[in-house]
Order: sequence, then structure tokens, then C-alpha cells
Amino acid sequence: MTADPPSSPALRASDADRDRVIELLRAAVADGRLDPVEFDERLDAALAARTIDALAPLTADLIAASGGGALKPPLADVLTIKEKHGTVRRDGRWTLPHRLALRTAWCDVVLDLTSAVRSGPELVIELRVRGGNVELVLAPGMVVDANELSARHSRLAISRDAGEDTPETLHVRLTGRIRHGRIDARWQAPRR
Repeated sequence: MTADPPSSPALRASDADRDRVIELLRAAVADGRLDPVEFDERLDAALAARTIDALAPLTADLIAASGGGALKPPLADVLTIKEKHGTVRRDGRWTLPHRLALRTAWCDVVLDLTSAVRSGPELVIELRVRGGNVELVLAPGMVVDANELSARHSRLAISRDAGEDTPETLHVRLTGRIRHGRIDARWQAPRR
């Protein structure tokens, strides 16, 4: 007796996947792309979703409108930058992942987020940095939180956002560790 090979199972959704969709829905209702009734319907569906395939349609029209891509499995949501004794620069219209893993030793790194395409309300930058400089260039409305960052023999220069009256558009959370290095955050208007 022959049977068709089983199709690959749908990828199960994690709590983090559901939370990310809920944050996208909250942002959409806050900026008027969803009305409160539709938000409640999609919120209920997100909380009940068991697979990535069930979550994807809940934000497909919202992500496309903001220039992002479709909801991806969790591993596609991480960008890892590795470099030793070099220079790394990300600028222009690059798509921000949900999580950026920075693994550098004795490097100069510039992450210019001013024109970057945001994939959600938060960017987690997980650092494993030994020596060198990390410079964050931020647009008004972006907020940096370094409370989860361990720094030894290092300097952190994170000033206040220049546009204090600007509503928060992106929460940048720094985690991990930096040793013998320096982190500078500065705000400037996006280039047009």
C-alpha cells in the first residue's frame, strides 16, 4: 500500500511570534490603519493562533503598507553581523530585523537607522563586542534603552532624543555585553 508522503508540518508559533504580531496590530490601530473593532478581532485571532501560517494573514496588509515583508519564521527575524579588525556600516534604506546580533572584535561599527525600514515597534541589538566603537545614528522619536547591557572598561554616550516632543516610533533595546569599547548614540533627521 502506497501513501502520499506527509506534507511538511506548519511551523508552530511561539509566544514571541504572537507578541510581535500583537505589537504590529497595536501600532496599526494607534496610527489609524485599523479600527478598534477590527483590532479586537485580529487580537483574538493572534492569541488563538498555533502556527506562523495562522499569524501571517493578520498583519499581511499592515506590513505591506509599511514597506516590510510578510511575517517570517523566527530565525529569519535575526540579522547577525560578525567582523574582526574591520569596519561595518549599515545605512540607507535597509530593513531592520526584530533582533540584530552584533559579534565584533576591535571594529568600528556604524548603524544608521534614520532611513531604515522598520519591521516592528522594537529593535533588539544583542551585543557581544570586544574593543572598538559602535555608533548608532537615530531619527527623532527613536528611544534607546541600555538597561540590559553589561559594559566593562567601556564608555556609553547615549544622550537624550533631540525631538523630545516627537512620539516614540522605535524602541531600540541594547542587550548583551561590551568590553573595552565605546557606544555613541546620536539623533539626526532622516535623509530625503
